[in-house]
Amino acid sequence: MADNSPPSDRTATPRTPVGSNVFEYAPAPESRSVVDIRASYGLFVGGEFVDGGGTAFKTINPATEEVLAEVAEADEADVDAAVRAARRAYERVWSRMPGAERAKYLYRIARIIQERSRELAVLESIDNGKPIRESRDVDVPTVAAHFFYYAGWADKLEHAGYGTTPLGVAGQVIPWNFPLLMLAWKIAPALACGNTVVLKPAETTPLTALLFAEICQQADLPPGVVNIVTGAGETGRALVAHPGVDKVAFTGSTDVGRAIAKTVAGTEKKVTLELGGKAANIVFEDAALDQAVEGIVNGIFFNQGHVCCAGSRLLVQESVAEELLARLKRRMSTLRVGDPLDKNTDVGAINSAEQLARIRELAEVGEAEGAGRWSPECELPAHGFWFVPTLFTGVTQAHRIAREEIFGPVLSVLTFRTPAEAVEKANNTPYGLSAGVWTEKGSRILKMANELRAGVVWANTFNKFDPTSPFGGYKESGYGREGGRHGLASYLKGGS
Repeated sequence: MADNSPPSDRTATPRTPVGSNVFEYAPAPESRSVVDIRASYGLFVGGEFVDGGGTAFKTINPATEEVLAEVAEADEADVDAAVRAARRAYERVWSRMPGAERAKYLYRIARIIQERSRELAVLESIDNGKPIRESRDVDVPTVAAHFFYYAGWADKLEHAGYGTTPLGVAGQVIPWNFPLLMLAWKIAPALACGNTVVLKPAETTPLTALLFAEICQQADLPPGVVNIVTGAGETGRALVAHPGVDKVAFTGSTDVGRAIAKTVAGTEKKVTLELGGKAANIVFEDAALDQAVEGIVNGIFFNQGHVCCAGSRLLVQESVAEELLARLKRRMSTLRVGDPLDKNTDVGAINSAEQLARIRELAEVGEAEGAGRWSPECELPAHGFWFVPTLFTGVTQAHRIAREEIFGPVLSVLTFRTPAEAVEKANNTPYGLSAGVWTEKGSRILKMANELRAGVVWANTFNKFDPTSPFGGYKESGYGREGGRHGLASYLKGGS
């Protein structure tokens, strides 16, 4: 049920963290007035907003359960119209345009994103539930950086090593955990290479993608170069299966990734899949423990744990396990859960009721299987979807919470004695997206990086991203790379 009370009435009362230093925070809410949310939104096709043929659906604020807007659902005819618009733009304008001219549009988009950064950050937090500090300081700046970076590649494709011939129309489907950032990861390299796109945002977080459509209009991007079709699973399936799509790019769950792979099998469509993860964060006895604790907290509680590469499995060397856990619990007790628009908030709202139910289910399974559950005392808002940061100890590799992706603020702790055991436990997963290694020995870092079956291995840090660096996984975490020079490969005919 929607809650229409003022935001200040829905904010959790500031609490005193556990520990010797007693302090209170006054609420520091970001104003919503910078965002103008329409009552309803259509599809963005051929440079214009148009009505959709399907039934409209509602997008809600996960922190309050208030309805934000009604959004058009694209049916097969709408998807077909979007693909046709993208094809026209590709054949008549975009693929014929010199790279230096395409770069100007990408650069213009990046500058507009910077100019409207506060508006984008507030809207992202309202629609997604993530803390404003993250959307403001991480998501939106990285979005702009991706468009700046690929603007630089647009007239230098011959130096990338993948040829200079674009594929055509790219069908792109993105998830709800980083709505605007995933849009940038998909659209920026596609446009730089001369492709046009039809993008479907997640049904629970469509608003920043629709605001990006307005930015495309503001940048005078040629009609049809970028098209946004909103909807749920059926819309995504129609886009992936459309015969006019030359490239499919998907970020999301492994199950949906498998279905997409089956759909495109036997076609000439190029595919990039960035799927689930169950990353190991490995702490050795010589690590700087306070630094490691900060990395652990960032690895699993950033964005409420809604991160495919989240460090959801903590592997600690036995000799320091007790001390590390004591420091970790003390640090977790200082995390502030509440209103995403409050600048003091560390952990925001879970994105949807469905995702909250999934997190609760797996946490209950962890308890039933005998793992020790601990959470700091935390007062939660009365409305919205919330889950307290949670720690499980005594976890073995047989536990479901050590094998299955929870996609929430839940950390499973395992121990190891030797580096070989750490590698064996870290690699004992169907996923292979990321890992973290904490040690003072550079030689150990290099050895672990070579032995860990993960697409990204961080050393003495976690969740650090840069548009110049490729990202992707192995095994059930998908295939292909996004970001960096390697991110051009899947949008050019000469790429692998």
